[in-house]
Amino acid sequence: MKLGVFDSGIGGITVVKSLLSHELFEEIIYFGDTARVPYGIKDKNTIIRYAIEAIEFFKNFELDLIIVACNTVSAYALQEMRESSTCPVIGVVEAGALAAANALHNKDANILVLGTKATINSKAYEKELMQLGYKNIDVKATGLFVPMVEEEIYEGEILQATLKHYFSETQIPHAVILGCTHFPLIANALQEYFGANTVLIHSGDAIVEHLEKQFIFSTKYKNPKLQFFASENPEALRKVAKKWLNLI
Repeated sequence: MKLGVFDSGIGGITVVKSLLSHELFEEIIYFGDTARVPYGIKDKNTIIRYAIEAIEFFKNFELDLIIVACNTVSAYALQEMRESSTCPVIGVVEAGALAAANALHNKDANILVLGTKATINSKAYEKELMQLGYKNIDVKATGLFVPMVEEEIYEGEILQATLKHYFSETQIPHAVILGCTHFPLIANALQEYFGANTVLIHSGDAIVEHLEKQFIFSTKYKNPKLQFFASENPEALRKVAKKWLNLI
């Protein structure tokens, strides 16, 4: 299968990493809209317009499937993308909610959703989780984590201070949904902060779990072809991809 992965910037590379570890696709084409990142502070109509433009970009390739790695786009523009696409389009929000449900069998469990301002304001995760029977849902916009990850701050005093800023008055949850593709890169710090009993739900792993339930993958691809495109400074994106994917 030939896959397209769309993200507002570089964060979706964490989803690609999960996909590579499961060897599901023969070719992966990544497009990051780095010229207009971040999407998390933009209005709904703008997000939809950018998302449809991404679909137009992918029409240059004969794709079997598109994954929307960006949580903000998945929350606001998934239906419009599906209407514009010639192949199936899958978003990370539904996959993340289902992964949380699979990890938590107690419907009274406390779930904390982290994301950008736009993702949190959409209430997309809350809607999905409530449909699955969960009601004890807390949400928090944690946008400061995005530039920190892009500055490669994965640990240390600055990150610890930010964790305390966001969570000092937050009840320890049973699960935390990492509702932004940047956040898995600080997963170790989040796990240490909340403790070993809190389950972290990673968009990449959630997507893989969702795909394996939706499709039959009869072949493993150990060395898939990878192509990385960006709307601005593609070489910088490729450099980050090589580093995050341990290709250098």
